[in-house]
Amino acid sequence: MGVNQHIAFISDVGAFRLKPLFISASAVMVTTLDLGFVAERWLRHNGRLAPNTRFQKTASLLSIFFAGVGAVGLIILTIFDTYRHHKVHHACLALFIGGYVISAIFVCIEYQRLAIHYRELWILRLSFWIKLAFIIVEVILAIVFASTLSNSDNSRTRQDVSAGVEWTVAFIFTLYALSYVIDLLPAIQSKNHTPQGFGKNGTISTEDHVEQGHYHGGDGEDDEKYYTPTFGSVSP
Repeated sequence: MGVNQHIAFISDVGAFRLKPLFISASAVMVTTLDLGFVAERWLRHNGRLAPNTRFQKTASLLSIFFAGVGAVGLIILTIFDTYRHHKVHHACLALFIGGYVISAIFVCIEYQRLAIHYRELWILRLSFWIKLAFIIVEVILAIVFASTLSNSDNSRTRQDVSAGVEWTVAFIFTLYALSYVIDLLPAIQSKNHTPQGFGKNGTISTEDHVEQGHYHGGDGEDDEKYYTPTFGSVSP
C-alpha cells in the first residue's frame, strides 16, 4: 500500500497477518461455487431441473471447466501475494477474472437456449440476465482496474480508484456466486413443491427425452407427459 494511499487493495490486506484467512476463505468460496456448477449439471442430468440438450450440456461442461481455471487462479494469487510475488500475483488475477467471465459466457449460452425450450420458466430468463449483467459489468471494471493500476505508481488518486474498483469487482463476484441459489432452488422436493424437471404424475424428464424432442414446447408427441413446469413458471 502506498504511503499516501487511503484505500487498501484486497491483495495488500491479505499479504501479511491475514494471509492464512485470505487463502482459506478464497479457497472455500471458489470450491463451493464450482461445486454448485457441478450440482446444477448433475441435477439437470437426473431430471430434477429442466434438462439440457446436447448443445446446452456442452456449454454447461465448458462453464465448469473455465470456472475451475478461475478457481485455480484465485487460489494461486492468494498464495503468491502481491508483496513478494508481484508479477505472478497479477497474472493469476487475470486468470481468475478471465476464467470466471468465460465461464459466465457459457452459462449465458446455456440459459439462453434453456429459456427458448422452456418458455414458461421465467426463472431461466432472470438467471440469464443476471449472468449477462455480471459479464458486462465485470469486463468494464476489469478494464478500468487494469488501466488505473498500470498508471498508478506516482498517483495517490489513481491508486485509490484502482483499489476501490478491486473491492467493487470482489463484491459483484460475491453477488454472482449467490445468484446460483436461484438456479438450484427449483430442484428442491418438498410436500408443497415438485422439482422443476418432474411432470404431473412424478415422471422425470431426462436429457434423453429432451434429445428426442420430448420437452414442453418441443416436437415430440408426449411433451406434456415428460415435462410440466412448476417452480418459476408462468401459468398458461
